[in-house]
Amino acid sequence: MIHRSIVVLALALAGCAAKSPPAHVIPGSVPLDWRGPDGNSVILRAPDGLIVVDTGRHPAHAHAILDYARERKRPISAILNTHWHLDHTTGNADIRQAYPRAQVYATTAIEGALRSFLGRNRGQADKTLTDPKVPAEQKAQILRGRSRIDHPDTLRPTRPVSQSGRMRIAGRQFEVHVAPFAATEADLWLYDPKTREAVVGDLVVDIVPFMDTACPDGWLSALREIERMPFTTLIPGHGPVMDRSAFVAWKTAFKHFVDCGRSAVDKANCVSGWERDAARFIDEPHRQYVRDAADYYLTTRLRSSLEEQQRYCKPL
Repeated sequence: MIHRSIVVLALALAGCAAKSPPAHVIPGSVPLDWRGPDGNSVILRAPDGLIVVDTGRHPAHAHAILDYARERKRPISAILNTHWHLDHTTGNADIRQAYPRAQVYATTAIEGALRSFLGRNRGQADKTLTDPKVPAEQKAQILRGRSRIDHPDTLRPTRPVSQSGRMRIAGRQFEVHVAPFAATEADLWLYDPKTREAVVGDLVVDIVPFMDTACPDGWLSALREIERMPFTTLIPGHGPVMDRSAFVAWKTAFKHFVDCGRSAVDKANCVSGWERDAARFIDEPHRQYVRDAADYYLTTRLRSSLEEQQRYCKPL
Protein backbone atom coordinates (compact mmCIF):
# COMPACT_ATOMS: atom_id res chain seq x y z
CA MET A 1 0.00 0.00 0.00
CA ILE A 2 1.32 3.44 -0.91
CA HIS A 3 1.67 5.67 2.10
CA ARG A 4 -0.76 8.59 2.09
CA SER A 5 2.01 11.19 2.59
CA ILE A 6 3.78 9.95 -0.53
CA VAL A 7 0.57 10.34 -2.55
CA VAL A 8 0.05 13.87 -1.23
CA LEU A 9 3.64 14.77 -2.07
CA ALA A 10 3.32 13.33 -5.57
CA LEU A 11 0.14 15.31 -6.21
CA ALA A 12 1.77 18.48 -4.92
CA LEU A 13 4.75 18.00 -7.19
CA ALA A 14 2.47 17.31 -10.14
CA GLY A 15 0.61 20.53 -9.41
CA CYS A 16 3.86 22.49 -9.34
CA ALA A 17 4.96 20.93 -12.61
CA ALA A 18 1.63 21.78 -14.25
CA LYS A 19 1.73 25.42 -13.18
CA SER A 20 3.03 27.66 -15.97
CA PRO A 21 5.64 30.24 -14.95
CA PRO A 22 4.88 33.91 -15.57
CA ALA A 23 5.90 35.58 -18.80
CA HIS A 24 9.19 37.39 -19.25
CA VAL A 25 8.92 40.74 -21.08
CA ILE A 26 11.71 42.32 -23.12
CA PRO A 27 10.45 45.91 -23.26
CA GLY A 28 10.12 47.71 -26.54
CA SER A 29 10.60 51.43 -27.04
CA VAL A 30 9.20 54.38 -28.96
CA PRO A 31 12.20 56.61 -29.80
CA LEU A 32 11.68 60.33 -30.35
CA ASP A 33 14.02 60.55 -33.35
CA TRP A 34 14.10 58.85 -36.76
CA ARG A 35 14.47 55.37 -35.28
CA GLY A 36 11.38 53.21 -35.57
CA PRO A 37 9.87 51.63 -32.46
CA ASP A 38 10.33 48.13 -31.12
CA GLY A 39 7.27 46.37 -29.76
CA ASN A 40 7.37 44.44 -26.52
CA SER A 41 8.56 40.85 -26.83
CA VAL A 42 7.06 38.29 -24.48
CA ILE A 43 8.89 35.03 -23.73
CA LEU A 44 6.87 32.11 -22.42
CA ARG A 45 8.33 28.85 -21.17
CA ALA A 46 6.81 25.64 -22.52
CA PRO A 47 7.61 21.92 -22.29
CA ASP A 48 9.24 21.90 -25.74
CA GLY A 49 11.21 25.14 -25.38
CA LEU A 50 10.56 28.87 -25.39
CA ILE A 51 7.76 30.72 -27.16
CA VAL A 52 8.52 34.27 -28.30
CA VAL A 53 5.56 36.56 -28.88
CA ASP A 54 6.74 39.30 -31.28
CA THR A 55 10.38 39.82 -32.15
CA GLY A 56 10.91 43.59 -32.47
CA ARG A 57 12.56 45.64 -35.20
CA HIS A 58 16.18 46.38 -34.33
CA PRO A 59 19.10 43.93 -34.14
CA ALA A 60 19.76 44.77 -30.48
CA HIS A 61 16.21 43.78 -29.58
CA ALA A 62 16.50 40.43 -31.38
CA HIS A 63 19.86 39.83 -29.70
CA ALA A 64 18.27 40.40 -26.29
CA ILE A 65 15.77 37.63 -27.08
CA LEU A 66 18.53 35.28 -28.20
CA ASP A 67 20.66 36.09 -25.16
CA TYR A 68 17.74 35.21 -22.88
CA ALA A 69 17.35 31.81 -24.55
CA ARG A 70 21.06 31.05 -24.48
CA GLU A 71 21.47 32.06 -20.84
CA ARG A 72 18.70 29.63 -19.90
CA LYS A 73 19.94 26.95 -22.29
CA ARG A 74 16.48 26.53 -23.78
CA PRO A 75 15.72 26.49 -27.52
CA ILE A 76 13.21 28.85 -29.06
CA SER A 77 10.62 26.44 -30.40
CA ALA A 78 7.94 28.88 -31.56
CA ILE A 79 7.35 32.48 -32.55
CA LEU A 80 3.90 34.02 -32.41
CA ASN A 81 3.33 37.31 -34.18
CA THR A 82 0.37 39.26 -32.86
CA HIS A 83 0.30 41.24 -36.13
CA TRP A 84 2.49 42.00 -39.13
CA HIS A 85 3.83 45.49 -38.25
CA LEU A 86 7.60 45.46 -38.71
CA ASP A 87 8.32 46.57 -35.15
CA HIS A 88 6.88 43.19 -34.11
CA THR A 89 8.13 40.89 -36.90
CA THR A 90 11.51 42.05 -38.25
CA GLY A 91 13.36 39.94 -35.68
CA ASN A 92 11.71 36.73 -36.91
CA ALA A 93 14.57 36.12 -39.34
CA ASP A 94 17.22 36.61 -36.63
CA ILE A 95 15.49 34.13 -34.34
CA ARG A 96 14.98 31.53 -37.05
CA GLN A 97 18.58 31.82 -38.22
CA ALA A 98 19.62 30.76 -34.73
CA TYR A 99 16.75 28.27 -34.29
CA PRO A 100 15.74 27.04 -37.76
CA ARG A 101 13.12 24.65 -36.37
CA ALA A 102 11.15 27.43 -34.68
CA GLN A 103 7.61 27.53 -36.08
CA VAL A 104 5.91 30.88 -36.73
CA TYR A 105 2.27 31.24 -35.70
CA ALA A 106 0.45 34.22 -37.22
CA THR A 107 -2.52 35.11 -39.36
CA THR A 108 -2.15 35.47 -43.13
CA ALA A 109 -2.91 39.22 -43.00
CA ILE A 110 0.70 39.80 -44.07
CA GLU A 111 -0.32 38.95 -47.66
CA GLY A 112 -2.61 41.96 -47.98
CA ALA A 113 -0.06 44.16 -46.22
CA LEU A 114 2.63 43.18 -48.74
CA ARG A 115 0.33 44.18 -51.60
CA SER A 116 -0.59 47.52 -50.07
CA PHE A 117 0.84 49.18 -46.96
CA LEU A 118 4.28 47.57 -47.00
CA GLY A 119 4.55 47.90 -50.75
CA ARG A 120 3.96 51.65 -50.49
CA ASN A 121 6.44 51.92 -47.64
CA ARG A 122 9.09 50.19 -49.71
CA GLY A 123 8.75 52.84 -52.42
CA GLN A 124 9.18 55.60 -49.84
CA ALA A 125 12.20 53.79 -48.40
CA ASP A 126 13.86 53.69 -51.82
CA LYS A 127 13.55 57.48 -52.09
CA THR A 128 15.01 58.00 -48.64
CA LEU A 129 18.00 55.80 -49.44
CA THR A 130 18.96 58.08 -52.32
CA ASP A 131 19.15 61.14 -50.04
CA PRO A 132 22.83 61.83 -49.19
CA LYS A 133 21.79 63.68 -46.02
CA VAL A 134 20.30 60.56 -44.44
CA PRO A 135 22.71 59.11 -41.80
CA ALA A 136 24.25 55.71 -42.46
CA GLU A 137 22.63 54.27 -39.32
CA GLN A 138 19.20 55.29 -40.57
CA LYS A 139 19.89 53.78 -43.98
CA ALA A 140 20.92 50.52 -42.29
CA GLN A 141 17.56 50.39 -40.50
CA ILE A 142 15.71 51.05 -43.76
CA LEU A 143 17.66 48.34 -45.56
CA ARG A 144 16.91 45.87 -42.77
CA GLY A 145 13.18 46.51 -43.09
CA ARG A 146 13.31 46.48 -46.89
CA SER A 147 15.05 43.11 -46.86
CA ARG A 148 12.11 41.64 -44.97
CA ILE A 149 9.63 43.00 -47.51
CA ASP A 150 11.79 41.69 -50.38
CA HIS A 151 11.93 38.26 -48.72
CA PRO A 152 8.37 37.87 -47.45
CA ASP A 153 8.89 34.32 -46.19
CA THR A 154 10.73 35.95 -43.28
CA LEU A 155 7.38 37.49 -42.32
CA ARG A 156 4.94 34.74 -43.30
CA PRO A 157 3.67 32.15 -40.82
CA THR A 158 4.72 28.55 -41.08
CA ARG A 159 1.64 27.69 -39.00
CA PRO A 160 -1.16 30.01 -40.20
CA VAL A 161 -3.88 30.74 -37.64
CA SER A 162 -7.30 31.49 -39.12
CA GLN A 163 -9.72 31.19 -36.22
CA SER A 164 -9.94 31.46 -32.45
CA GLY A 165 -9.69 28.37 -30.27
CA ARG A 166 -7.56 26.34 -27.91
CA MET A 167 -4.14 25.65 -29.30
CA ARG A 168 -1.08 23.77 -28.10
CA ILE A 169 2.13 25.62 -28.93
CA ALA A 170 5.49 24.03 -28.03
CA GLY A 171 3.58 21.70 -25.70
CA ARG A 172 1.78 24.48 -23.81
CA GLN A 173 -1.96 25.11 -24.02
CA PHE A 174 -3.38 28.57 -24.76
CA GLU A 175 -6.59 30.21 -25.77
CA VAL A 176 -5.66 31.88 -29.06
CA HIS A 177 -7.93 34.65 -30.32
CA VAL A 178 -8.16 36.13 -33.80
CA ALA A 179 -9.45 39.72 -33.80
CA PRO A 180 -10.60 40.61 -37.34
CA PHE A 181 -10.16 44.15 -38.65
CA ALA A 182 -8.80 45.72 -35.48
CA ALA A 183 -5.29 47.23 -35.26
CA THR A 184 -4.64 45.31 -38.49
CA GLU A 185 -6.66 43.06 -40.77
CA ALA A 186 -6.30 40.20 -38.28
CA ASP A 187 -4.62 40.48 -34.88
CA LEU A 188 -3.72 37.53 -32.65
CA TRP A 189 -3.78 37.60 -28.87
CA LEU A 190 -3.25 34.93 -26.22
CA TYR A 191 -4.83 34.07 -22.91
CA ASP A 192 -3.48 31.48 -20.47
CA PRO A 193 -6.16 30.42 -17.95
CA LYS A 194 -3.51 28.94 -15.63
CA THR A 195 -1.48 32.12 -15.21
CA ARG A 196 -4.42 34.42 -16.05
CA GLU A 197 -2.14 36.37 -18.37
CA ALA A 198 -3.31 38.01 -21.59
CA VAL A 199 -0.77 38.95 -24.28
CA VAL A 200 -2.54 41.31 -26.66
CA GLY A 201 -0.03 43.01 -28.97
CA ASP A 202 -0.98 46.43 -30.31
CA LEU A 203 -4.62 46.06 -29.35
CA VAL A 204 -3.29 48.00 -26.35
CA VAL A 205 -0.53 50.60 -26.75
CA ASP A 206 0.03 52.69 -23.65
CA ILE A 207 0.84 56.22 -24.84
CA VAL A 208 -1.38 56.38 -27.95
CA PRO A 209 -3.12 53.78 -30.14
CA PHE A 210 -1.17 53.19 -33.35
CA MET A 211 -3.99 53.53 -35.89
CA ASP A 212 -2.04 53.49 -39.17
CA THR A 213 -3.78 50.28 -40.33
CA ALA A 214 -6.74 50.34 -37.95
CA CYS A 215 -10.45 49.66 -38.19
CA PRO A 216 -11.79 51.37 -35.02
CA ASP A 217 -15.02 49.38 -34.78
CA GLY A 218 -13.23 46.04 -35.00
CA TRP A 219 -10.66 47.30 -32.51
CA LEU A 220 -13.38 48.22 -30.01
CA SER A 221 -14.93 44.79 -30.47
CA ALA A 222 -11.56 43.15 -29.74
CA LEU A 223 -11.15 45.22 -26.56
CA ARG A 224 -14.58 44.11 -25.37
CA GLU A 225 -13.61 40.48 -25.96
CA ILE A 226 -10.39 40.95 -24.00
CA GLU A 227 -12.33 42.48 -21.12
CA ARG A 228 -14.53 39.38 -20.92
CA MET A 229 -11.48 37.25 -20.12
CA PRO A 230 -10.79 36.83 -16.36
CA PHE A 231 -7.18 37.98 -16.69
CA THR A 232 -5.23 39.55 -13.86
CA THR A 233 -2.18 40.53 -15.94
CA LEU A 234 -2.20 42.05 -19.43
CA ILE A 235 0.91 42.60 -21.55
CA PRO A 236 0.41 45.28 -24.22
CA GLY A 237 2.23 45.68 -27.50
CA HIS A 238 4.01 48.75 -26.15
CA GLY A 239 4.36 49.93 -22.58
CA PRO A 240 4.43 48.39 -19.11
CA VAL A 241 2.42 45.38 -17.97
CA MET A 242 -1.12 46.31 -16.88
CA ASP A 243 -3.55 45.00 -14.32
CA ARG A 244 -7.28 44.84 -15.03
CA SER A 245 -8.05 48.33 -13.77
CA ALA A 246 -5.34 49.86 -15.97
CA PHE A 247 -6.69 48.02 -19.01
CA VAL A 248 -10.25 49.23 -18.35
CA ALA A 249 -8.96 52.80 -18.04
CA TRP A 250 -7.09 52.46 -21.36
CA LYS A 251 -10.09 50.91 -23.10
CA THR A 252 -12.31 53.75 -21.87
CA ALA A 253 -9.81 56.35 -23.10
CA PHE A 254 -9.68 54.62 -26.51
CA LYS A 255 -13.48 54.62 -26.88
CA HIS A 256 -13.71 58.29 -25.89
CA PHE A 257 -11.02 59.15 -28.46
CA VAL A 258 -12.81 57.28 -31.27
CA ASP A 259 -16.18 58.79 -30.33
CA CYS A 260 -14.69 62.28 -30.22
CA GLY A 261 -12.94 61.74 -33.53
CA ARG A 262 -16.24 60.86 -35.17
CA SER A 263 -18.05 63.86 -33.71
CA ALA A 264 -18.08 67.56 -34.60
CA VAL A 265 -16.00 68.42 -31.54
CA ASP A 266 -12.94 70.55 -32.28
CA LYS A 267 -9.95 68.34 -33.07
CA ALA A 268 -7.78 70.01 -30.42
CA ASN A 269 -10.36 69.04 -27.78
CA CYS A 270 -10.17 65.40 -28.90
CA VAL A 271 -6.39 65.44 -28.56
CA SER A 272 -6.53 67.02 -25.10
CA GLY A 273 -9.27 64.53 -24.20
CA TRP A 274 -6.93 61.62 -24.97
CA GLU A 275 -4.17 63.27 -22.94
CA ARG A 276 -6.56 63.62 -20.01
CA ASP A 277 -8.13 60.15 -20.20
CA ALA A 278 -4.81 58.36 -20.81
CA ALA A 279 -2.71 60.57 -18.52
CA ARG A 280 -1.55 57.63 -16.39
CA PHE A 281 0.05 56.02 -19.47
CA ILE A 282 1.84 59.07 -20.94
CA ASP A 283 5.31 59.95 -19.70
CA GLU A 284 6.56 63.53 -19.97
CA PRO A 285 9.19 62.92 -22.72
CA HIS A 286 6.49 61.54 -25.05
CA ARG A 287 3.87 64.23 -24.41
CA GLN A 288 4.46 66.15 -27.64
CA TYR A 289 4.81 62.90 -29.58
CA VAL A 290 1.40 61.85 -28.26
CA ARG A 291 -0.20 65.15 -29.27
CA ASP A 292 1.22 64.92 -32.78
CA ALA A 293 0.27 61.26 -33.19
CA ALA A 294 -3.28 61.75 -31.88
CA ASP A 295 -3.76 64.72 -34.24
CA TYR A 296 -2.40 62.65 -37.14
CA TYR A 297 -4.74 59.72 -36.49
CA LEU A 298 -7.73 62.02 -36.14
CA THR A 299 -6.92 63.49 -39.56
CA THR A 300 -5.96 60.33 -41.43
CA ARG A 301 -8.25 57.73 -39.87
CA LEU A 302 -11.18 59.13 -37.91
CA ARG A 303 -11.90 62.27 -39.98
CA SER A 304 -10.75 61.25 -43.42
CA SER A 305 -13.08 60.41 -46.30
CA LEU A 306 -15.62 57.65 -45.71
CA GLU A 307 -13.74 55.47 -48.16
CA GLU A 308 -10.46 56.00 -46.31
CA GLN A 309 -12.10 55.38 -42.93
CA GLN A 310 -13.18 51.96 -44.19
CA ARG A 311 -9.88 51.10 -45.92
CA TYR A 312 -8.76 48.71 -43.18
CA CYS A 313 -12.21 47.40 -42.31
CA LYS A 314 -12.11 44.96 -45.23
CA PRO A 315 -9.50 42.65 -46.77
CA LEU A 316 -6.56 44.45 -48.36
